[in-house]
Amino acid sequence: MTTIAVLGNGRVGGNLATALTRAGHQVTAADRAPGAAADAARTADIVINATPGAGSLERLTALREELRGKILVDVSNATLDAPDGLPADLLYPGSSLAEQLQEALPETHVVKTLNTMLFPVMTAPATLTQPPTAYLSGDDPQAKQTVHDLLVDLGWHKEWITDLGGIRTARATEAAILFVPHIIRSSGFTPFAISIAR
Repeated sequence: MTTIAVLGNGRVGGNLATALTRAGHQVTAADRAPGAAADAARTADIVINATPGAGSLERLTALREELRGKILVDVSNATLDAPDGLPADLLYPGSSLAEQLQEALPETHVVKTLNTMLFPVMTAPATLTQPPTAYLSGDDPQAKQTVHDLLVDLGWHKEWITDLGGIRTARATEAAILFVPHIIRSSGFTPFAISIAR
């Protein structure tokens, strides 16, 4: 059993907190109350960033001490939104939120994953008609292995998980968000993942 703090209690964070609790982990979901995120991060082994990506860097940098030595799983995408609320452009072109977090939190092990799909797929990948892909990006191999094991707990088959390499590779998966608004406008909010077919 792992102690996990989920920062962000929207659809993404709530879905992950419920599924990880069901998988047997001790999960704290931090709400917006003052100090809640710091308290949750301080007592956790793993912290999941499910906060809106545009404000994630500022929020998490404020938790530098609480995140020291921890694994930070970043599932967010930092985008500028169109008038309909869907992603229109990247907030960190030529970089990524994950890279910005790793640079700002050098003593934290940042791992990017689960940001290339609609949120229901994160915890129910087998519900799609074809095998989806979950990507891992991060500089620390042990941290990535820990996150890999968490994905397995969420129902991801090992052969569906692809380690892309260091944290710099997160700019590729974060750029994939630019597919999403076009897919949603074309097909609606039907669950999907941006995957590799082999």
